[in-house]
Order: sequence, then C-alpha cells, then structure tokens
Amino acid sequence: MSQTNTVALATKEKLVSDMKVVIADAEEILKSTADVAGEKMANIRSKIEARLKDAKVRLEDAEAALVDKTKACARATDDFVHDQPWKAVGVAAVVGLALGVLIGRR
Repeated sequence: MSQTNTVALATKEKLVSDMKVVIADAEEILKSTADVAGEKMANIRSKIEARLKDAKVRLEDAEAALVDKTKACARATDDFVHDQPWKAVGVAAVVGLALGVLIGRR
C-alpha cells in the first residue's frame, strides 16, 4: 500500500470519527431542547432530525467503504507477501533498520 493511500485512509478514518462526534453532539442538543415549545423550534428540530438521519446513512456508507478498502489493502499486502516473500522480508528489514536508526538518534 502506498503512502498516499495510507494517508487517505487515515484521513477518512478521522473524518468518520469526527462525524460520529458531531452527530452525537447534535442528538444531545436535540434531546436537551425537547421541552422548548414553539412552532419555530419544532420546525428547526424536525429539519435537524432529518439531516441527522441523512448524515447517519452517509456515514454508514462511508464507513462501509472504508472497511472494504482496508480489507482490500490487507488482501493485496497478504498476496504480495505470499507471492514475493523475500521482497517482503527485505522491505521489512529496511523499515526496521530505518526505525532503529531514527530511534537510536534520540
């Protein structure tokens, strides 16, 4: 998996996480304003509820796509390791050496 894909995947994971927090906060606000009366407040509350439902559906879709992409990357990595084990060992050794050098400098 390339570094660009890894960064994009991490960004998507962060976005999904942030959206879950926003949705939870909005639901909490709706619950805390449930006793506030008035037609205007009821209209606002119903609009927010509709948008939250839509956001939840989109978030579930995004999360499913993210899981699918993660699984595809894992399968590709597994296939690479099985098809070219010595290259995989070499890459792992180089990454380990680089990390060792970086940690050793501290």
